[in-house]
Amino acid sequence: MQYKVKRGAEGFLGILGMGLVLLAVAGASLLTGAVEVTPAQALALLTGGDAPEQARLILLEIRLPRIALAALAGYALALGGVVFQAVLRNPLADPFILGVSSGSAFGALLGIALGLGFGFGVPALSFVGALVTILLLLALGLRTIGSESSTILLTGVIINSFFTATIMFLLSITTDARLHAMLFWLYGDLSQTNHDQLALVALVLLPASLILYGFTRHLNLLTAGEDTAMRLGMDVVRTKLVLLILVSLMIGAVVAFSGVIGFVGLIVPHLVRMVCGPDHRRLIPLAALGGAAFLVAADTLARTLIAPSELPVGVISAFLGAPFFIFLLRIKGSQWNRS
Repeated sequence: MQYKVKRGAEGFLGILGMGLVLLAVAGASLLTGAVEVTPAQALALLTGGDAPEQARLILLEIRLPRIALAALAGYALALGGVVFQAVLRNPLADPFILGVSSGSAFGALLGIALGLGFGFGVPALSFVGALVTILLLLALGLRTIGSESSTILLTGVIINSFFTATIMFLLSITTDARLHAMLFWLYGDLSQTNHDQLALVALVLLPASLILYGFTRHLNLLTAGEDTAMRLGMDVVRTKLVLLILVSLMIGAVVAFSGVIGFVGLIVPHLVRMVCGPDHRRLIPLAALGGAAFLVAADTLARTLIAPSELPVGVISAFLGAPFFIFLLRIKGSQWNRS
């Protein structure tokens, strides 16, 4: 009993610590940019005091919504990576590599090309694109989803390539002024954030993440092995479908407004797992908060490295994620129970 209480206290302190890291990164990001804003001005604005109009516009209308979307996107992508790695029992699985982000982006770009709005049409098609990708993964690798996760991974890479080619086709036939904005968005653009978008993303992420946390025991069993899970009475196929659909919903909501941001779901879960272990009761909240902090930091670099111009945040995450992916390939997921 004492051991369980101690583990629970450690888990709570870990989550609290990661939350404080997120707040610290967000605070630093709020004060960092091409235009200087002092801590006193930021504190006055956040507490309802007086501050110059320029500082108010920069902090409350530009930086704060952007930081919030970066946090929500990082939260969803890292959480998606945790779920994919457990379901497929493969350390290289994440929404970007499996093609879910590209499928979602294709749906969103199709909605933009059709002139649909971001209130419902574009997010809806973004979710449909993510869901179609998941269904393709299941259909093409159905017989091997439990025992040969590398097959699913390779299938995802192929689907990713297909959707990337389709996206390039859409961009090639677009001739108006939206082309540059679409290209920039494709690699992660958080600069057009507004409060309605934040509300919609939060409305999707909150219930989905709570439901996913309710599946922590199932995720632990799936990581241990499909046979073990079935012997303990778990409906493996149904559980995987529910988990994958929930992740598709989250990724679709995020990609519709943030574009394609790769490797967050690969880097963060592994770094957190190295520190806190594989128990999903701690891994899920810590990885989600860590993903939020990671992407806020990456977006801060994206908008300040070449200020007053900026980079797509997906460029920063790819610079960090590609070497990490090679590192994981070299160790071959030796700490995972894989076939």
